[in-house]
Amino acid sequence: MFERIQSKKRSPTNLSAMQEDLSALSDQLEGDLHYDSLMRTLYATDASVYRELPLAVALPKSSSDLRHIINFAHRHKTSLIPRAAGTSLAGQCVGEGIVVDMGRYMDQILEINPQEKWVRVQPGVIRDQLNEVLRPHGLFFGPNTSTANRCMIGGMVGNNACGSTSIIYGSTRDHVLELEAMLSDGSQATFTSLSSDEFQQKLNGNTLENKVYQQIHEALVQEEIQDEINKEFPRPAIKRRNTGFAVDLLLRQQPFHKKGEPFNFSTLLCGSEGTLALTLSVKLALSPLPPPVDILVCVHFNSIKEAMRAVLPIMETKPSACELMDQVILHCTKENPQHNRNRFFVAGDPKAILIIEYRAYQTDEAIKKAEKLIQILQKKNLGYAHPIVQSPATAQVWALRKAGLGLLSNVKGDKKPVACIEDTAVDIRDLPDYIDEFETMLSSFGQKAVYYAHAGAGELHLRPMLNLKAPADRQLFHDISEATAKLVKKYGGSLSGEHGDGRVRAPFLERMIGPRNYRLMEDIKGTWDPLGIFNPGKIINPKPINQDLRYKANPKEFTFSTFFDWSADGSILLATERCTGSGDCRKLPLSGGTMCPSYRATRNEKDSTRGRANILRECLTQSQEDNPFDSADLKEALDLCLSCKACATECPSTVDMTAMKAEFQYQYHKKHGIPRRTRAIANLTEINRMGMTAPWLTNAVTQSKWGSHLIKRYLSVASERSLPRLSPFSLTAWYRRKKKRLTSKGPIKGNVFLYIDEFTNYQDAKMGRDAILLLTTLGYQVHVANLNQSGRVHLSKGLLEEARTFAEYNVKAMAQVLSPDTPLVGLEPSAILSFRDEYPRLVRSHLKKDAQRIAPLALTFEDFFYQEFQKGKINPYVFTEDQATVLVHSHCHQKAIDGPESTIFCLSIPRNYNVSFIPAGCCGMAGSFGYEKEHYELSQVIGEQTLFPAVREAAPDTILAASGTSCRHQIKDGTQRTALHPAQILYQALRPTKGIDPGKERNQIPTHSYPAQTP
Repeated sequence: MFERIQSKKRSPTNLSAMQEDLSALSDQLEGDLHYDSLMRTLYATDASVYRELPLAVALPKSSSDLRHIINFAHRHKTSLIPRAAGTSLAGQCVGEGIVVDMGRYMDQILEINPQEKWVRVQPGVIRDQLNEVLRPHGLFFGPNTSTANRCMIGGMVGNNACGSTSIIYGSTRDHVLELEAMLSDGSQATFTSLSSDEFQQKLNGNTLENKVYQQIHEALVQEEIQDEINKEFPRPAIKRRNTGFAVDLLLRQQPFHKKGEPFNFSTLLCGSEGTLALTLSVKLALSPLPPPVDILVCVHFNSIKEAMRAVLPIMETKPSACELMDQVILHCTKENPQHNRNRFFVAGDPKAILIIEYRAYQTDEAIKKAEKLIQILQKKNLGYAHPIVQSPATAQVWALRKAGLGLLSNVKGDKKPVACIEDTAVDIRDLPDYIDEFETMLSSFGQKAVYYAHAGAGELHLRPMLNLKAPADRQLFHDISEATAKLVKKYGGSLSGEHGDGRVRAPFLERMIGPRNYRLMEDIKGTWDPLGIFNPGKIINPKPINQDLRYKANPKEFTFSTFFDWSADGSILLATERCTGSGDCRKLPLSGGTMCPSYRATRNEKDSTRGRANILRECLTQSQEDNPFDSADLKEALDLCLSCKACATECPSTVDMTAMKAEFQYQYHKKHGIPRRTRAIANLTEINRMGMTAPWLTNAVTQSKWGSHLIKRYLSVASERSLPRLSPFSLTAWYRRKKKRLTSKGPIKGNVFLYIDEFTNYQDAKMGRDAILLLTTLGYQVHVANLNQSGRVHLSKGLLEEARTFAEYNVKAMAQVLSPDTPLVGLEPSAILSFRDEYPRLVRSHLKKDAQRIAPLALTFEDFFYQEFQKGKINPYVFTEDQATVLVHSHCHQKAIDGPESTIFCLSIPRNYNVSFIPAGCCGMAGSFGYEKEHYELSQVIGEQTLFPAVREAAPDTILAASGTSCRHQIKDGTQRTALHPAQILYQALRPTKGIDPGKERNQIPTHSYPAQTP
């Protein structure tokens, strides 16, 4: 047995007293140590329901750093909580000691051996990032969690992660050949496979490494302990098991089992959740890349029970994956704009869908497997629909499935599907009976569960709906968990299949494995970590399951008055609480998408959407200020948010940080005033209007060395930036002059209101002119809408009162004139999409219905063009047959709200235009963000990740397309290449009117090449 450290809650006085020691520790480290309130708050939560404010946050760079940190923990009797991506669901990486973020710097791939099929990595390497590097070698690391685009190998080892492919590739433990670790006394040890002789040699000595071998040998040679392990641990047939320390698996190794595999302590460390040692490096066995062709059969069921009955016959066909989604999650996908597009395969309103994957080297072979399964299921009358999905659309189906955790938070109100019993695993033969009993048990608590995940492996993520702010439900949280433990034990199952024990399942471990085995685990912990400094309270000697919850019991009602209308969520607080901590915002550029640009560049938690949501939630619930937004920490956390809107769609929980930042800025300005640069940027339209009285003179000043220098210095604009030029004419003035001549020579195909926004009118008038001429040539009567500026600049700077004024004027002006046949079309995505996104929440109640009605009638140019083509109104033969290569960069707001597909489609209408899409996130400019002196460097880093290299590699005659004015400026400054708006490209692609055969039928849907858009 061992003396367990119980970390005491530190008062501000105690923390203040330790600051000198923490400062001394910081000086010793190559990496970083933070003990400010911002960083401590950021690391107080993970993806679980727990919150504990740590003493400090360490970001080590080396084993030397870790040794210093361990020595500090010994001297000060504090604890160390190892953390990677922080996506743990059972509270593994929250605690009151020092959080040790192993993922920030210790993220190197150290060695690849393609011949022997292994790789050695540091714990901070991201799973998908590793596989991208391994791909050219024809190898990959098989376990594939739903968080694979941001989870790290260290975390996968700690939790023994499995994922959707576990029925083929097993768990992380099955691939770990060797672990280099730092023990609790600061010594290093390498744990690998040992022969019987090598094992015996390890028993000789007095080091901590020797002692851990001595202890396990002394315990496992005893027949009564062996019998107890075999009796109480999960059945061997259940492969997904993380119940306590894996002593049952050690028992199957030599020298305890003569025919077993060689002894390897890595088996024990996998799934130990950082409670025994700190991982320095991992040697992983690799697998050949799977067959390239993937086919999905998405079987629709009328009940969960029917789906469970189908699992066994499905598994007999040897699929590579068999995953479940239930009706609750499927309904959540309707409310997420991106995932709503991924529902293309859903037929009707199924109670459950099983997604079954087959892989092969030829498409026909994979389809035969799928058709054979369908025949089997139809013969057994299982499932009412059996659609087959082929690549590349399979990526959309998997994106929908992987988003399950985050999507669950979209359930309105305080009751949420809570992770407490979501990780149970039983033999698949027992699944139907187990689910029957589970539903009966849950109904006795007045509950219904949410079901999803790994049906083919006997593991379902089952979640009750609880309000953890209510004392009664906090007790239910415990009682349901306890009842589930009893039921799982009855079936010889595992309470944790992959998410780990952590804090949420640890209180029931003794019930699951028996008192004697639990004492054995205490002895193991006591030997490896005598002072209990490594992640105390996880697995062994936990606190009560319903203590230290993220939300306070009976919190006071949030009554602070906000400017935006947050009634759809209930309040801005409830909107913030959508964030589950799943960490989708931490994915890197290789994973595609846009979220979150600044995190991708800095890799700092404070720059992720999750980090910002955590800080905002803390301010709204913990602040003692009259204005809870008046927070220096919140200001710092939101400073690098580019307001790209990606989080509103790519985040499964649709956490709209763009709107939250605007609300914060507005509330912060009320207390601290509006900065000079902010006011100048907000008045840019008026400044440009005055400059247009003599645009040549204005440009001479702004483009001159001295004029540019003075302006940049006065407004704190980066000296490296070029200032935008004014057009030689304003678009509205040109339209007034040419209006009578702007009439189609042929039949009028339709009327359209063109929104001339503040950017197009003064800076991109030539582009706007080309768009009007294009539409007129194609037979449309263009009317310039008499509207005010969009308010986009004001929204981005938190000047919401001014933005509301513009929004209400524009809504009133368009309310009675817009219709599906006469839409409002805009050229600048950020301006026109304000009608769709912000206006309905910005205008006052008397205009809300009008704003909501016209929102879908406000279209980007590309969306309008696409819709008209689909209606047959645009003849493709009016465009050139010349060959051209077009490279498209899509505006962030467009990607978030509409997607890039319509842009790519439109530019593919000229039949010999080869169009491809740059899979870049934000360009980095983001309105004024990239101009601002303190943000310039970050904006360039963002551009250099994907966009700039793609543009530089493009051939000189490649046409570059970018719909956003900011994007075009960023491309120009960063690459010295000129990008055009799609309207300009299509206008230039028009053929002379002579020779056009109007009788020709329009061609088929144009082909295009772009990667699937996954979240």
